[in-house]
Amino acid sequence: MDSTTPEARLAALALEPIALPVFGSFVAAVRTGDLLHTMGHWPLRGDRPVTGTVGAEVSLDDARDAARLAALGLLGTLVAHLGSLDRVRRIATVTVTVNATPDFTQHTAVADAASDLLVDVFGERGHHARLAVGVSSLPADLVLELTAVVQVTEA
Repeated sequence: MDSTTPEARLAALALEPIALPVFGSFVAAVRTGDLLHTMGHWPLRGDRPVTGTVGAEVSLDDARDAARLAALGLLGTLVAHLGSLDRVRRIATVTVTVNATPDFTQHTAVADAASDLLVDVFGERGHHARLAVGVSSLPADLVLELTAVVQVTEA
């Protein structure tokens, strides 16, 4: 495998995409033209979601690990919908929503962990615009959710 492909970079990092289930009245991704809009991806460790509030029982380092796991969930959705990460032309935007205490202010440091992973996997194509925000709660007490808009190529 070519070491410049996203799959080869993932293998070199000893990482694998994570397939997330879909709960509720939505789908994992919707394609409009050459853009793929994704659902919110939560961090999954084994078969359990990572939960808690950053700035309380979840440390910055643990939140960064959770952001990487959520990015691996995004990669799993991309593989499921595109068949190959090679079809990603560009990660256009990423939004990371962090379940945080009111005094926590390092949302961008949490989101950087996901952003860095996407750049590691896609190279220049992984550089993206981003929003990182904090909220007082997320469904099921998830520690964070990550969503993206991805420009894709035809099969």
